[in-house]
Amino acid sequence: MTRILPFAMQEATRLTRAGKLMEATAEIQRQLGGASAPQPAPDADVIEGDYVVLDAAAGVAPSATPKTRRKPLRETLGMIARGGMPMQPRGPAAPQSDDHGSWHQHSSPHGSRDYMLFLPDPMPQTPCPVLVMLHGCTQSPQDFAIGTGMNALAQAEGVIVVYPAQPAGANMNKCWNWFRPADQARDAGEPAILAAITREVLARYHADPARVYVAGLSAGGAAAMIVAQAYPDVFAAVGVHSGLAVGAARDVGSAFAAMRSGAPGDAARHQIPTIVFHGTADSTVDIANAHAVTKQAQAGMKGKRKTTKAKAAAGRAYTRADLADPAGRHLSEVWLIDGAGHAWAGGDASGSYTDPAGPDASAEMLRFFLQHRL
Repeated sequence: MTRILPFAMQEATRLTRAGKLMEATAEIQRQLGGASAPQPAPDADVIEGDYVVLDAAAGVAPSATPKTRRKPLRETLGMIARGGMPMQPRGPAAPQSDDHGSWHQHSSPHGSRDYMLFLPDPMPQTPCPVLVMLHGCTQSPQDFAIGTGMNALAQAEGVIVVYPAQPAGANMNKCWNWFRPADQARDAGEPAILAAITREVLARYHADPARVYVAGLSAGGAAAMIVAQAYPDVFAAVGVHSGLAVGAARDVGSAFAAMRSGAPGDAARHQIPTIVFHGTADSTVDIANAHAVTKQAQAGMKGKRKTTKAKAAAGRAYTRADLADPAGRHLSEVWLIDGAGHAWAGGDASGSYTDPAGPDASAEMLRFFLQHRL
């Protein structure tokens, strides 16, 4: 069942609550290729689909994230029919602080989310840039902070980092719902919640509203692209790691198709400076999606183009394509990493879904972001 989560379960939920258990089962089995639903293995806790285990020779340690066993299909459908999923009761209040930041709760007319907040210590005298980081499926803010190593970079640069948390009650695998029309537009759904959290941080802390950025991995990368396009008055630049273009999917079926083969998405409404990272061997979100994100981001942009081939100190080769304005400011950067899978480039192996052998996506994103302001 892990192969179909989180997308097929959304449709299965709708059918089950409508009393159509046979149709719900058929939908899940269809996504599984017509086979009967298998019992998941104890370690089958993945982000959005099938993953390739990165080569140990490249220095990539297996994830340290604890694995959990999923419920059998029949038990899951029964729970849905009784109203137990996907909207689960809100858990205990988030902790007030941990080693990676303080915890806060946000509520607005569009919904509620917890978020982890990192503040430089001491706070700079000048207003700080703000970076919103959107984790991938099954990840947590803490895990994402560890894996990306963004807090250490933010401390050095005097940047506030916000890590919104997607709860299982909103998506069973804690994915941002990038594939749902209700979560793809301004003033609605998750984009509205994320923008409201950002504005809350701007109002409460010594932050610079002209230097606000958003980045994410996988489903978080797709959501970052959506929220940046929806709120060009809030975000000055966006980073998309292993993500998809805005409008790449509208439902479960098109989500799978986009992840498998790529999808162009909608025409871009705004020109937002964008940096893209994607592994050429990504078997979860096909590299065609990196080209779609790039095309969407660069629509209408003009400037000097430059392509560079190089090799990261940690081992992986990559191709980098830049688009710069006459002043030399980069409007777009695309990093395609040879042989890399679905993982954060240059990340810390202590976090999940990281590839330490790649170039440092966190450092390069922060460098790119700090060139831009509203």
